[in-house]
Amino acid sequence: MSGAQATARPGSYALGVDVGGTFTDAALAGAGRLFTAKVPSTPRDQSDGVIAAIEQVLEKAGVEARSVERFGHGMTVATNGLLEERGARTALVTTQGFADVLEIGRQARPELYRPCARAPAPLVPAELRLEVGERVGPGGVIRPLDERTLERALDDLAEAGVESVAVCLLHSYVDAAHERRVAESVAARLPGVHVSASHDLLSVFREYERTSTTVIDAYLSPLIETYLRRLAARASERGLPPPEIMSSGGGLIDAETAGRHAALTVLSGPAAGAIGAATVGELAAAGEVLAFDMGGTSTDVCVVEGGRVRQAAAQAIAGRVLQLPMVDVHTVGAGGGSIAWADAGGALRVGPQSAGADPGPACYGRGGRLPTVTDANLLLGYLGAGSALAGGLRLDVEAAERAVDGLAGTLGLDRDEAAAGIVRVTEHEIARALRVVTVERGVDPRGYALIAFGGAGPMHAVRLAEELEMNRVLCPRAAGVLSAVGLVVSDARRDFGRSVLLGEDDLRAGRAAAAASELAERARRELPGAQVEASYDVRYRGQAFELTVPGPLEPSLAGLRERFEAAHRERYGYADDQGELELVNVRVAAVAARPAVGLASGPMSQQPAGERSEAAEGGRRAATFAGAPVDALVLRGEPAAGTALEGPAIVELSETTVVVPPGWRGAVDAHGTLVMERIA
Repeated sequence: MSGAQATARPGSYALGVDVGGTFTDAALAGAGRLFTAKVPSTPRDQSDGVIAAIEQVLEKAGVEARSVERFGHGMTVATNGLLEERGARTALVTTQGFADVLEIGRQARPELYRPCARAPAPLVPAELRLEVGERVGPGGVIRPLDERTLERALDDLAEAGVESVAVCLLHSYVDAAHERRVAESVAARLPGVHVSASHDLLSVFREYERTSTTVIDAYLSPLIETYLRRLAARASERGLPPPEIMSSGGGLIDAETAGRHAALTVLSGPAAGAIGAATVGELAAAGEVLAFDMGGTSTDVCVVEGGRVRQAAAQAIAGRVLQLPMVDVHTVGAGGGSIAWADAGGALRVGPQSAGADPGPACYGRGGRLPTVTDANLLLGYLGAGSALAGGLRLDVEAAERAVDGLAGTLGLDRDEAAAGIVRVTEHEIARALRVVTVERGVDPRGYALIAFGGAGPMHAVRLAEELEMNRVLCPRAAGVLSAVGLVVSDARRDFGRSVLLGEDDLRAGRAAAAASELAERARRELPGAQVEASYDVRYRGQAFELTVPGPLEPSLAGLRERFEAAHRERYGYADDQGELELVNVRVAAVAARPAVGLASGPMSQQPAGERSEAAEGGRRAATFAGAPVDALVLRGEPAAGTALEGPAIVELSETTVVVPPGWRGAVDAHGTLVMERIA
């Protein structure tokens, strides 16, 4: 470690490490300073990359591991396990007659105009979907649990050699006694086998969604538990605290909970980035913002309103439904490492295949031969051949030229046209994703600011803003590692929910308040000292799906109607003031704020306050804008607060590069964020 700085006192720093498909990012904050690091990810064992990033950021800061008070971790282990189907051998125990609910699903076609396209195969094969005799209805138990069928199911499980079991009985959200008995019996009969029970994960209705979520939880939990146990041991050996894991809901949970219920972590990384973007938007007083995180493998987009990331009650990941509270993030397979190719009709396509961390884009010089978005950005002059990327990478222009030339020949284009086409196709795909979370949901993006982050995001941000007719773009100084920063500033969080299906008479009688109060008590027990927030899933009677609206713990019918109708107008353009309301689910979130680490009061900088240096001018280089090479100013390093510039310009930060096209200007605010605006 460097001896240039005094070692900080123990317990004064917060550490965040986020694992992406290409790079692993670390942020260390405390004493008014922020240090960052970026290293290549290690897909075979993500903990190798995590430890390497930690060691690098501690060395940069001159801080010992014992000075770290808390350690937040965002990961892609669960996501990758689901996408690559590398989970445990899993069985499902369900109510007699419902073994095929997982395969029947909603009978919705995956693609409207491809009738033959198939949904992903169930994670549990037919021979491992077992039934027990019992029945619970909306009013309680209809048929007692048949112990003989339970014993037969246990015998079958013992013979099958399963590693994990999902237990999801019909209507167990009303009465979980049967499901609890089955889960306890499985655990007793098969010691060492993981058991996921739906009532312990989500007590809400819709049998297919609840079954799908419980199966995913069982399928992934042994994988996550093994990874987190290994990571915690390696962290402990170095004197670090146990990792806290970013949940899909946008808050940290303990590693034990994450290992027991891996389904809570499927959107771990994107959630961390969304929290980081919300923090930057708040510091910049940006109001409503769109967050745009472009890494090496994919791009995540979401909406931040009033300083809060929009939440969703359910999402489909790789065609598999998860009915859990999570940040409302939309993901597309477009990143810096996305591979460009020509389809059978001769059209240029980009992604979703990625060169990843190994071998990476051709210009990394690690053996990659296929053209990627990063190779195109290098040839267009947005990246500099002489500039060192994060992790000490030096870019190989000749390798990029060979890769792009091969595709250009196939397409009948010259090199520059092919490179520009790769970038343009990528940006159209990302713009489409931004429209999904805005225009398609009743949000006008023109009144929002665009926060760009991720290793590749700030290179493309302004052109995306132009396509969406937005006039303001924010690029934080720590844009390349903002997901790791999000882990540093995140609070602890727990989410609870219950299906109640209450009509207006029930709401007038206060039954919603009773359910919310009961959930709030449970939340406070599990997360002492937390603030409790309530929300309600409401619909008009007769509608199939509902909208989630915030509210107090003791909601009134009039208050719920006012909030629901405002949300309905925003989403669908109208509201029915005569329609009868139905409350479907009550949800409670417990949030325990963590001690501040100084990001709000001090600049986002890798240097102590008062010792910041202005970015050095790196000269000029030709960069392509609007199809023509233009002489652009190049700044290297971190521009000081107040620095102003006008496009065409390129700012090379330590973990990302910001491109300012002609017609735009920017200025650095007090927190180190480059705020760019369109020149009128």
